This record gives sequence, C-alpha cells and structure tokens, in this order.
Amino acid sequence: MSEESGQKASDLFIECLEKEGVEYIFGVPGEENLDLLDSLSRSQTIKLVLTRHEQGAGFMAATYGRHTGKTGVCLATLGPGATNFVTAAAYATLGGMPMLMITGQKPIKKSKQGRFQILDVVSMMGPITKYAHQMASSDNLPSRIREAFRLAEEEKPGATHIELPEDIADEHTHARPLQRSEVRRPTADVKAVRWAVDALRAAKSPVLVIGAGANRKMTGKMLSEFVEKTGIPFLTTQLGKGVIDERHPMFLGCAALSAGDFVHRAIEDSDCIVNIGHDVIEKPPFFMRNEGEDPGHGRAAPKVIHISTKTAEVDPVYFPHIEVIGDIANAIWQIKEAIEPSPEWSFDHMLAYRRAEVEHTGKLAADERFPIFPPHLVQQVRAAMPDDGIICLDNGVYKIWFARGYTACKPNTVLLDNALATMGAGLPSAMASAMLYPDRKVMAICGDGGFMMNSQEMETAVRLGLNLTVLILNDNSYGMIRWKQANMGFEDWGLTYGNPDFVKYAQSYGANGYRVESAAHLRELLAHCRDTPGVNLIECPVDYTENDRILNIEIKELSKAL
Repeated sequence: MSEESGQKASDLFIECLEKEGVEYIFGVPGEENLDLLDSLSRSQTIKLVLTRHEQGAGFMAATYGRHTGKTGVCLATLGPGATNFVTAAAYATLGGMPMLMITGQKPIKKSKQGRFQILDVVSMMGPITKYAHQMASSDNLPSRIREAFRLAEEEKPGATHIELPEDIADEHTHARPLQRSEVRRPTADVKAVRWAVDALRAAKSPVLVIGAGANRKMTGKMLSEFVEKTGIPFLTTQLGKGVIDERHPMFLGCAALSAGDFVHRAIEDSDCIVNIGHDVIEKPPFFMRNEGEDPGHGRAAPKVIHISTKTAEVDPVYFPHIEVIGDIANAIWQIKEAIEPSPEWSFDHMLAYRRAEVEHTGKLAADERFPIFPPHLVQQVRAAMPDDGIICLDNGVYKIWFARGYTACKPNTVLLDNALATMGAGLPSAMASAMLYPDRKVMAICGDGGFMMNSQEMETAVRLGLNLTVLILNDNSYGMIRWKQANMGFEDWGLTYGNPDFVKYAQSYGANGYRVESAAHLRELLAHCRDTPGVNLIECPVDYTENDRILNIEIKELSKAL
C-alpha cells in the first residue's frame, strides 16, 4: 500500500481477522462481498469454506465456536443472504456459541439502485445477537472487529454481527489491527465459597447438577476431582452431558425429560442441590419452592447453591439461596480444598434410582425389532463409537433417547441443541466437527425431516474430503410433533410426507449410501461406516410407536415403586 493512500479497508478487515486467530470463514459470498472475497484470496492463514446455504455456514461457524471457545466466522451477502443467517444467529446466541456474522450491503454514501435488496439487517440482528454494527468508516474497523470478538467470546458467548457496505470495503485507511487482550475470569469470593461449604457440611444428601455453563468452560477435570474427593453424586442437563465421564459410579443420569424420570426422583431425595453452570435456556430439573410450601412428601425445601460465572436469573421456580460467582473451575477447586466427606451423607436411595434406570434401559435396548427401536439404536451407536467419538444430533424425538441413554465419556462428544432446538443443524455441526478433529470419528444423527432441511451440504462435505457418517432415522414424518399431537388427543393429521431414496441421494453427491435391513445389519453398517473413509450415509427405519408408553408411563410407575 502507498503511504499516502493507506491500506484498502477489505484488506485491513482480513488482517484484523488474522490477528484474532481466525482459521475458517464459512459462507456463501455475494456481489456485495467481492472486495472482501478478493482480500481473503490472498490470506495465508484463513481458509474459505464455501457452503450451499448460509444457514449451513452459520451452523458450522457456531459449532467451531462451541468446540474451541474461539469465535467462528461466517459470511453472507445482503438481503436474502443475511436473512438466511437468522436461525444460525439464534442457535449460537441461545446455545452459548461464539460466532461472528459478516454481511455485505449496498454503498451507504450513495446508491444507484434505490431500495433493491436493502433491509435494515443491523436492526434485524439486534435482538438475536450480542452486538450488531454497520461499518460507516474504514478507520473504525479494528476497534469494531475487536469488540465483536470480545463480546462473542465473553460469558455467556453468542453471535455478533458486522455489516460491511461495498463503499466502506473499498475505502483506504491508515488504521492498524488491534492486539487481543489477555484476560482472566474473576475468582469466586472466599466468603461465598465458605457459605457453600457450610451448606454442604450441614446436608444429608447433597447432589450436583451440571449444566451448559460448566460444559462451555471445560470444568471437567476439576469437577471430576471434586466428585472423587467428596463422593457426591452428579447428574446433568442435556447441555451438560460429558463434563464428567458418565461411566462414573456416582453418575445419576441426564435430565432428558421435563419431569417424572428416575433422575427427577433422585433429585427429590436431595436436601442440598449444587447447580453448576445453570443456563436459563434449560429449565432446572427441579422446581424450587418458598419456605413453608408443602411439597407433598413432608420434607423441607432443599438448599440450592448456584455456582456460575454470572448471578442467577431469577424466575418463579429458580431463586437460589447461595450464589458463588466467578470462574467455575476455580470455585469448585476452592470448595474441594475446604471440604471433607461427611459421615452424615447418604446417597443409597439416589443410587438405587440409577441402578433401576440402568436395568430398565438395558431391557429396552435388548429389543431387536425392525424397524429399529430407539433404545436399541442408542445402544448400538454407543457401542460403535470410540470414547472420543463425536455424535451431532439434529432435533427430533430421538434426541431425548440419546440424551437419556447415550453414555458421554468426554466433554463435547454429544452435541445436541437444547436451546433453540432447531432442525437442520445436525449435518453442518458434524461437518465442522470433522474439519476440526480429522482423526476422530464423527457421526451426524438426523431425522429425515431435519436432514432434508440442509441435505445439500452433503456436497460440501464430499468436496471438503471429510470423514463422517450421516445416520438418518426415517419415519416419513415430523415424528416429534406427531407424538405431541397424539399426546394432546388430536387426530393424526398433517405431519407425514414422502422421502427420496436416501441411498441414491447420497450416491448422487459422491457419498456412500446404505439402508438398514435388520438390527444385526445396523450393527454391521455402523462399524463399516466408522472404519470407511469419506462421507457415508445410513438410512435407518425407526419405530417410534412406543414413545408415550416408555417415556411417560412405564418410567413413572417404576420410579414410584422405588
């Protein structure tokens, strides 16, 4: 660049992204991004990942953020390109995944096309992002980009947005990128830690509830040490799965259902609940009550301890008694150092519920009917995947079965969305996982409905040379809503459809396609696809007819019997 004119703004933009450590930009560029695209073509460190739809790009960027804690970046043009980012923005913001969306815009200083394709994208993004800003001066690019990354990654992480108009991208500036600052999260207050320790010492049956915030901050090592020292049992929310190895003898289960499951019975036995990393997008698997309210079993209301990076957002069923605020791992370490196991603690009844659940689930999983019974499917997928294998669930009733029955051995090996709970995210999420971890086994698990919402990204996966398995659970309907429809007493209507031949569909993209013919064949195909490089699709007919009996009636009766 000449000293007089300075650097082109689009070049500076890319340089700022490089300074932030960006590795990939996922997206579908348009005419209004061509300056930025040209600048990106000369980057030595950032790779463009061209997708077939902006939503897929957004899901991939968000998943990159979920795995790494660093901001995933995605790119779209103005108008329809930007509107296609909306679902991904909500997915990232509710799910706590750091992501930056970059969208183009017509020139803002003068326009020759009137209002063609022009929407107020910044205002549109405002309610579903942590930060949305239109660039009006190239001189401000470094500070606005740095701010977008800071806010995206700051707890609670989420989506941010920068709109780069064509004429601003083409400006020249002498501004330079800003350095990232070194930041440490505050440690928990010593007095608050003492309150928590005193409450645990006074308890008879404490329990840990591990939520989404604990998963985001990689607290597994410290929490595992805490459980080993104290012997206090733990359970997880859906987004807390895998923080501690679920093969641990003190694991009580995942609160996959809203109420009435074995795990909820175990919680009812507790007089001190330690809620770790609670996120309001997941309601706690227990409802608090005021002193004096009769819960129906004559016991006093349990003490609730909130351990998180942020104070509790209070609602009618969640108003904790003690809050320990700061870095979660550090707070757990402080409590661990100050406490010794109490001879007054008793967990026998809680663990009896867990034993009953394991026995019950084992009986269900032994059912080798065809079409495949969901508990058996979960067992077979678990058997096929290594401990560090990653499953990425789309959204449907099968998500409940996997949340409840799939044993997570490591953090972020069960990627499910219990925040926005959007369909269509399973395949792009698996693609981002396979890109980041090429030596690990990755599986997308999708319903036929969710798969078809972003199935075009099969071409992207093949083009990128990814190694992954796509398992499609086929019931030719929107099964979750159909199940709810039946539960509410409505006629079975309006939720069934036809599907393509998924085997031929996969082959048309250059992937391998297979169809399950029996329970034994499912086991064979899962192993074959796990060990076969490339993109492999398995179509699996599934039987959801007993969801209501298994999930709503049988479990309640068995847990009451204990």
